[in-house]
Amino acid sequence: MKERKEVLDFGLTFPEVYVDAPFHDENWVLLRYRRNKKAFAWTYERNGHIWVNVKVDPQWRDFWREAYPSVLPGYHQNKEHWNSIILDGTVPDEEIRRMIAESYDLITGKRPQAEGRT
Repeated sequence: MKERKEVLDFGLTFPEVYVDAPFHDENWVLLRYRRNKKAFAWTYERNGHIWVNVKVDPQWRDFWREAYPSVLPGYHQNKEHWNSIILDGTVPDEEIRRMIAESYDLITGKRPQAEGRT
């Protein structure tokens, strides 16, 4: 994944998800869960790349950061509970999808099946 649209399209395969731009700034586009309005993916452009912030279980936080140099502590978010993924092509798509899915699971507290998810 290198494009914001890929992230948003994948996130919209989850139940009860919608796209939001809460800051009236088209650079910041979020995926939120409708029932509690919590965001599970924040997308934005920074330093020439699209970045995605995802909520992460603190037990897995450092694993992702050590596995991929393009996974960093959450930009503008709690560094204990959020990671930022730079979409520069160095993190495999399946791993990005996994991190987004885990973020969704953390904010919903469940793991429903969505069409088109891998």
